[in-house]
Order: sequence, then structure tokens, then C-alpha cells
Amino acid sequence: MSAVTDAVRVTAPGNPIGQSIRDSLVVAKRNLIRMARIPEVVIFGLIQPIMFVVLFSYVFGGSMDIGGSTSPEVYREFLMAGIFAQTVTFATAGAGAGIAEDMHKGLIDRFRSLPMARGAVLTGRTLADLVQTALTLLVLAVVALLVGWRTHTSIGEVLAAFGLLLLTGYAFTWIGAVIGLSVRTPEAATSGGLVWLFPVTFVSNAFVDSSNMTPWLRHIADWNPFSATVQACRELFGNPGVSTSDAWPMQHPVWASLIYSVLIIAVFRTLAVRKYRSAAA
Repeated sequence: MSAVTDAVRVTAPGNPIGQSIRDSLVVAKRNLIRMARIPEVVIFGLIQPIMFVVLFSYVFGGSMDIGGSTSPEVYREFLMAGIFAQTVTFATAGAGAGIAEDMHKGLIDRFRSLPMARGAVLTGRTLADLVQTALTLLVLAVVALLVGWRTHTSIGEVLAAFGLLLLTGYAFTWIGAVIGLSVRTPEAATSGGLVWLFPVTFVSNAFVDSSNMTPWLRHIADWNPFSATVQACRELFGNPGVSTSDAWPMQHPVWASLIYSVLIIAVFRTLAVRKYRSAAA
């Protein structure tokens, strides 16, 4: 109990929004310290996206038709937005597993006994996951540059693309939070967090041009929130893969990505906090 008492300060009654922010930041700090003490979690989280970059770049690089070109260099630039987006969304599984583990070990029950904002535990956890995701993106960008990925726009547009990626990743971690609160074990949370991510990421424009799909599948891919973020990043990076689809998300991918992310956060944060409160009752 002393560790929890050190991690979360008892704040005096006051502005509930200010208290929620303070409590969330304290919980986030606690989770970041925990991650630093278990570096293998971060290391293994970096290995998978790096493997995807290398394998997709060199195995499929010369066989994909992107805008009439089968050049490996063109495909690498086309690919990276998809790999970046896949990496941030796959953080969902880690977020769900982390919350499920805290529930399983009774740590959440200890937090409930403290006079802190109800949503702070979940918000702090998702913020810590966001920091880890940002670190992963930084390392992944360096690897991408080494294999030949380049941007062709201003630094502001490049930073905006990474901002969209982090916002999308943060939105998806709230889905992971709901999953983590809905299952009994971290193993179930990991499985539940991944099983739906594969169709979301692969039925999209991340790795292939959606115009080559059958019409009904292309329609699904074009309206996929994941596809909107991928397409927005390609435009902001200046990478190949201009969409010819008439679907609104493909014509306005930046706005679509923002809207999708905000809606996901609003819906799933509400569900997660309700689940947290009902479990505490």
C-alpha cells in the first residue's frame, strides 16, 4: 500500500478538472517509471515494427504495383505510412494487457481506495502508453530512413503527420482499456486486443493500393478509420499512393483521421470509465 500512497497524492478538494489532470499525470508518471524498470517491454515493442519494415520492404518491395510503378524504392515510401499507423494501433493490445494485469494483481482496487478522480487511473495509463508509442515511432522513423524512406514536404507537415499518428494511437488505446477492463487475465486482453486489429489493419490501404481490391472490399477499406490516417500521413509526408477513390475519407483524409480519432476517444473513454466505476461499485 505504501507504493501506491507514494504514487498517488491525496489532493485537497478543489477544481475537479484540475484534480483529474494532476491525478492522471501522477498515475502516468508511475507507469513510465515502471516501464523504465522493465526495459524488455519497450525493446520487444520495438522489434516487431522493425521486422515489418525490413520484411515488407525487401520481400514485397519489387512485386507491388504502386501508381504503375513496381520500384522497390516507391513501395518503401508507400509502405511506411502504413507501418507507422499499424505500430500505433497495435499499442492497443499492450494497453489492454497492462490494465488487465493491474486489475488481476489488485492494484486497481488500491487506487479505488484513494480520494482521486475516477478516470485518472485509465487516463494516466493511456498517457504513459502514448509516451512509449512516441518513442517507438522515433526509433521506427530512423530505421525507415536507413532502408530508403524519405519525406518530400515541409517539416511542419511531417510533424503534423506524426501528430495524427499519435492521436490515432491514443484513441485506439482507449479501445484497449475497454478490453482490459472486460476480461479476467492479461493473456485474454492481449488476444482480445489483437484479434480485431488484423482485419482492421490489413483490410485497408496500408500495404496495398485499395484500388486493386474488389469493389465491396475497397469500399470497406476506404471508410476504414485506419485507412484515413494512413492516407493522411502519405499526403503529409509527400509519399506515393494518391487515392483515386471518391469516398469522403480518402478525399479529406486529414479531417477524416481527426474526426475518427476524436469520436473513438469520446465513445471508448466513456465506456472505459463506466466499466471502471461499475467494477468499483
